[in-house]
Amino acid sequence: MSAKGTIGKTIVLLLLIIILVFLGLFWFDYIGVIQAKHFFEPVYRLIGLSPQTTISVTAKNDMLEGDLDADRLAKRLEALDMRAQELDKRESDISIKEAEYLQIAQELDERKISQEEREQTFEKIQKEHEDKEQNYRTVANQLNGMRPEAAVNILLSMEDQLAIDVLRKVDEIAAESNSSSMVSYWLSLMPADRAAAIQRKMTSKPVTLE
Repeated sequence: MSAKGTIGKTIVLLLLIIILVFLGLFWFDYIGVIQAKHFFEPVYRLIGLSPQTTISVTAKNDMLEGDLDADRLAKRLEALDMRAQELDKRESDISIKEAEYLQIAQELDERKISQEEREQTFEKIQKEHEDKEQNYRTVANQLNGMRPEAAVNILLSMEDQLAIDVLRKVDEIAAESNSSSMVSYWLSLMPADRAAAIQRKMTSKPVTLE
């Protein structure tokens, strides 16, 4: 009789423990400490209770830590984005500067070419002038070596401007050698109207650069 009573008490205690454990799990799930709603869902429907849907303190801490990590990540991404924008702006500024430098270099090259062309043109004109001056000097020396009548005939065959340039060169050579010029004598041998025209042009027009 005593043995049966002991076994009965043991069974009752085990049932009581199981009931208490079940009730404890049910309560912890109801208040949201543990997640066993799929297991106790029939019980909730049976007694008409709504389980606790708020997040537990631990879950809140986990979520808060997750939010902090997300904020840190967002800030890092924002910093990277700002850095990328800054680099893009620097690259754009560098591209603009390079374009400006290329334009300046191109303008300098064009100016250099233009300057070289002007120098070449000036040198060409100067060379032509020097050649003409040398030709005038040659003709003047030849006329000085001729008989006056022959020299006058050659001068009469020239156009007025060419004759004037040669006569001026004759005066220049005479001044260089400190001797008398034949220009006045040659003019006296020319027809009066032609001599007057040449003299008038010589006094009214500057030395030609042709």
